[in-house]
Amino acid sequence: MVRRPVAWVLALVLFVEALGIAGLNWLLGNVVDGQDMSLAGLDPDVMSMSSKIGGLVFGAYFALCGLVALLVGVRNRAPAGLGRILLISAAVVHGLLGAFVWGLVGWTAFLFMMVVLALIVLLLMTYDAQGAPEEPTDAVPDGDRGDDGSPAGGSPVSPPPAPTTP
Repeated sequence: MVRRPVAWVLALVLFVEALGIAGLNWLLGNVVDGQDMSLAGLDPDVMSMSSKIGGLVFGAYFALCGLVALLVGVRNRAPAGLGRILLISAAVVHGLLGAFVWGLVGWTAFLFMMVVLALIVLLLMTYDAQGAPEEPTDAVPDGDRGDDGSPAGGSPVSPPPAPTTP
């Protein structure tokens, strides 16, 4: 099936994205530090450090989401609890980032964000279908069932409708 390959691909994409986000923010922090200019009176050192810290935190968030996807691929079980919440939040983040990058960066960045969003949703939905409860069965063999599928000799849940005369 497609569940495990989707989980592996999503984990790889999220790890690469985590490194890319952290590296990009680190580079931007170095550029701000090299310019030695302030924006609306803010200290350049604070702007540089906050960009670097923000990039590391955001990169760690994507790496943690990638770890959840990797564990889903290894265990072949649906994400539960905090892992499911992390993947849902990553889907929301990619949807919002996709909306922003359409105007700021271009359609290629938008396409990348939508592909990652689709992978996350596909991962969540394919494992969600697997966890659906099965049809309850009772100990009555198939040959001992009535016309409506209920066990022979047992009473149906509701009585059959009364016949009407014209």
